[in-house]
Amino acid sequence: MCGITGFWSKQKAQSGLALLMAKRIQSRGPDDEGEWHSSDETLAMAHRRLSIIDLTSAGHQPMVSNCRQHVVSFNGEIYNHEDIRKELEFEIGPIKWNGHSDTEVLLNSLKHWGIKITLTKLNGMFAFAYWCAKDKALFLARDRIGEKPLYFGQQNRTFLFGSELKALKIHPSFSSAIDREALALYMCHSYIPAPYSIYQNIYKLKPAHYIVVKNYGQEISEQHCYWDLKNIANDGLANQVLNENQMVEDLDGLLKDSIKLRMITDVPFGAFLSGGYDSSTVVALMQTQSIKPVKTFSIGFKDDNFNEAQYAKRVAAHLGTEHTELYLEPQQALNIIYKLPEIYDEPFSDISQIPTFLVSQMAKRHVTVALSGDGGDELFCGYKRYFLQKNVWNVVNKIPILLRPMVAFAIENFPGGLAELLIQTLPKKYRVANVKDRLPKLAEWVNHKNFENFYLQSISHLKTADRTVFNSHLYQTKFENLADTISGLRNQEKMMLLDILTYLPGDILHKLDRASMAVSLEARVPLLDHRLVEYALRIPLEMKIKNAQGKWPLRQVLYKYVPKEMMERSKQGFNIPIEHWLRGPLKEWASDLLDETRLLHEGFFDSVAITKMWNEHLSGKRRFQGYLWNVLMFQAWLKENYSAH
Repeated sequence: MCGITGFWSKQKAQSGLALLMAKRIQSRGPDDEGEWHSSDETLAMAHRRLSIIDLTSAGHQPMVSNCRQHVVSFNGEIYNHEDIRKELEFEIGPIKWNGHSDTEVLLNSLKHWGIKITLTKLNGMFAFAYWCAKDKALFLARDRIGEKPLYFGQQNRTFLFGSELKALKIHPSFSSAIDREALALYMCHSYIPAPYSIYQNIYKLKPAHYIVVKNYGQEISEQHCYWDLKNIANDGLANQVLNENQMVEDLDGLLKDSIKLRMITDVPFGAFLSGGYDSSTVVALMQTQSIKPVKTFSIGFKDDNFNEAQYAKRVAAHLGTEHTELYLEPQQALNIIYKLPEIYDEPFSDISQIPTFLVSQMAKRHVTVALSGDGGDELFCGYKRYFLQKNVWNVVNKIPILLRPMVAFAIENFPGGLAELLIQTLPKKYRVANVKDRLPKLAEWVNHKNFENFYLQSISHLKTADRTVFNSHLYQTKFENLADTISGLRNQEKMMLLDILTYLPGDILHKLDRASMAVSLEARVPLLDHRLVEYALRIPLEMKIKNAQGKWPLRQVLYKYVPKEMMERSKQGFNIPIEHWLRGPLKEWASDLLDETRLLHEGFFDSVAITKMWNEHLSGKRRFQGYLWNVLMFQAWLKENYSAH
C-alpha cells in the first residue's frame, strides 16, 4: 500500500517539489520514497511506499521499465500478479525480472498490453499513474469498486494528481476555492461522491474508470469506464443462479479463493472481527486456510447498547484465532474527534469513522495488513433500510401522485407530542422510537413520484441542502441514477446497486482507506473481489432474502464453520453515542464551531437555521445529531485548513 502524487505543466518541475507533496502523505508509505522526472523535466511523479510484497529495493517506485519508456507509480495490490506474470512470459517469452513485486508485473503488463487490456486482467485494489513516452501520455486509473482513492485536476495550467488532497495542496499552483455544490452534496450524504471533491476543479477519479492526459497536462480526457456495473447487472439478470445448493458451494469456493489471494503478503497480517456475519465469514475462511491462529481484532464499548465485542470474542474462541480486543473509554473516542479533519482530508461525517480508526490503530501494533468484512450488506441485501424503504414505498406508491404533496404537508405538520402518545397505544413490536423526529423525514419520503428519487432522498440528511448551503444548487441531479435504466431490477435490487455505485466507495471504502492509512495499515476487502460482485449480481433476490432477512447465501457459507445459534442476534454496527455527547462532553467544542456569528462570517451555511437546530438539540426538543455532525465535521475541517477562519 502506498501514496502517489505528481504534476505536469509546460514549465520545468521545481526540484524536490514532488517529494514534498509526497511527504504530506507519508503515513500511506513510511518505508521508502521516490521521485521521477520526464526527460524534459515537465512531468514529475513521487511515491511513498508501505512495503508489503517484495520488501527489497526491487520494489522501489516510481518504477521505470528497462527500456526507460514506461513509468508507473502504483498504490494498492494486484492479487493475481503471479498469474499475470506467467501469462506475460507465455506471450513474450523469458523476461528479465528485477524482483517479485506486483508493481513490476503491472509495469510490464501496461508496456505489453496497454491500459485497456491490462485493466481487465487485474484483480486487486489500486490507483496508479502510468507514463508512456511513446504516446506522450499520462494515464490515471482506479480499481473497479473504488477501494483506493485518486484525485486529479488542472489549476493554473498545471495538472495535479495524488492519493489525497493534502498532497496536491503543497503545489504552488493549487487553488483552495471551495465547491459549494460539493458541499451541498456532502450535507445530504455525509460524504462527497465521485467525481466531486470539496475543491473547485479538483475531481475524484470514479471507480472502474481511467483518464488520459496529454499536452503537458493541458488535455484531459473524459473518464473512461472499463467495468460497467450496469451491463454486469443486466448480464446477471439474464444468467441467474437457480440452484441453491450449487450457489452456496460456488460462493464458498469464490470466497475461499478471494481470501487466500488476500492472505499473500511478506508482512504479518490479521483481520478485523466485529462478530457480525461479514467479518465472521472472512475470519472463518481465513482460519481454514491458515496453519496457525489468525490474528483478529475488535473494539468494544462498556455501554451494552453499542457493544459487539462480546460476540466477536465468542466467534474468535470458536474458530481458535489469536484475538485482541480493546474496550474503549469515552475519552479515547473523544480524543480522536480533534484529529478527524487531518485523517479524512476533506469533509466526511460517518460517525463510525471514529471506531474504524481506533480498531485500525490497535491492529497496526500487531500486523501490517488486515482483512475487513465490508461489502456484504450491499451485495447480499443486509441493510435494514432495504426492507424499511421497500415497505414504505409500497405504501407511498398507493397514494395518488396528485395527493402526495397534501399527505406530506399533513404528516410534517402533525403535532409531535400527539404522535408520541398515539404510538404508545400500539403493540410493542409496532412502536417506533422518537417518532416526532421522524415525521419530517417521512413527509419527505411521501412526496416523490418515482422510487429512485425516493430512495436517494431517504438516505439523505437534508432535502434542502441547496438552501442550507448558500450559493449552491439542488443536489439531486448530481447522482447518476443508473439503477433506474436497468429493466427487470426490483426495488431492493435497485437500492443495492445504487449503494455499490455511490455509498460503498464514497462512504464505506473512503472511511476504511483513510482510517487504515493514517496508521500505515493496509486494509484488504475480500468480499469486493470483482468475481464475487459479478456472481452476487447473478443471485436472485429470493435467494438473498429468506423469512424477511437478508444475506441468506452468506449465512449458509458461514454456518459451515460457525454454529447458527452463535450468530443469531440483531445487528448493532459500529456506533457512537454522539447524540448525548453533543449535549455533554462535546458541547463546548460544538458550540464554538456552531457559533452564529462565526457561521454568518464564514458565509457557507444559513446561520439562523443551524442555530435553531443546535438549540433544539441541546434542549432535547429534537434530535438533530446527524445534521449537526455534518456541519461540525465541515466546520472542524474548515478550521484546520483555513486558519484565517
